[in-house]
Amino acid sequence: MRCFGLIFLSALILASLLPNAARAGSRTQDELRQDVERGSIRPLSDILTAVQEKLPGEVVKVEVEHHGAGWVYELRVLDRQGRIFKVYVDAQTAQIQHVEEK
Repeated sequence: MRCFGLIFLSALILASLLPNAARAGSRTQDELRQDVERGSIRPLSDILTAVQEKLPGEVVKVEVEHHGAGWVYELRVLDRQGRIFKVYVDAQTAQIQHVEEK
């Protein structure tokens, strides 16, 4: 339950930062928001809910990138041992595509 609380708190912090976030690829935050509204990509809250039990720790950074055929959420996750992982999540399906230790 504590891990969920940390992820939830991180999501709230990230949500407050997203309107001022840097461009993701060549798209602005407004364009990404429009993609969410059209259903082209899922909102960050949906992604975090879908993958929370599979994450190895606390989400500390989120980026949205275009990879190959579509958009991907790149989550940076800090585990209890202080290791950082990059977790790539398909922005349409919320499926984890790849995890790598940084």
